[in-house]
Amino acid sequence: MYINIDELTPSQAYFTLIQSVIPRPIAWVLSENASGTFNLAPFSYFNMICSDPPLLMISVGKKPDGTFKDTRVNIEQRPDYVIHNAHRAMLESLNASSATLPSEVSELNQIGLSTTAFPGSRLPRIEGCRLAFACTRYSIQEIGAVPQSLILGRVKAVYLDDKIIGQDSKGRLKVHADRLDPITRLGGSEYATFGEIVSILRPK
Repeated sequence: MYINIDELTPSQAYFTLIQSVIPRPIAWVLSENASGTFNLAPFSYFNMICSDPPLLMISVGKKPDGTFKDTRVNIEQRPDYVIHNAHRAMLESLNASSATLPSEVSELNQIGLSTTAFPGSRLPRIEGCRLAFACTRYSIQEIGAVPQSLILGRVKAVYLDDKIIGQDSKGRLKVHADRLDPITRLGGSEYATFGEIVSILRPK
């Protein structure tokens, strides 16, 4: 099959791409509401884009009514936020946090998640998550017709559960992906978890 993307509606293009650009990592983002409570939402338009300075990118669309999502509003008004990498046992909670709720309602309270202090971060992290990044807003850019909000965050600190880390043959920090057991996003309502991990050296 050949698909000319220019002949598709934005919705059709979206569904084609999210089923094709797979698997995608999921940023589970905790941000601070104006009331002081916390918002929690997942985004699979997510990746690292720079190491000096260390920057992570999330792309955030709009709510069904056309207003900015709470994550975008919160980060624009209060620059600190925390990105988590959720593992398999947290899938139900992660999925539940994607519901559209009034901005004053905290997803953490709705789902029953707890937070714990995150050294190096003004905000806490989700208790039980094995990996978290303390970020501060670097820039927000708008792109496309919606538009999407490209949020670039500078990583200030990283939390790694001691159970998922070790050292590689050169003595460097190694994050054992199988112990992290991250959730990845596919198309529609589908998610994926790790299967076989293959290690192969790059050619010199």
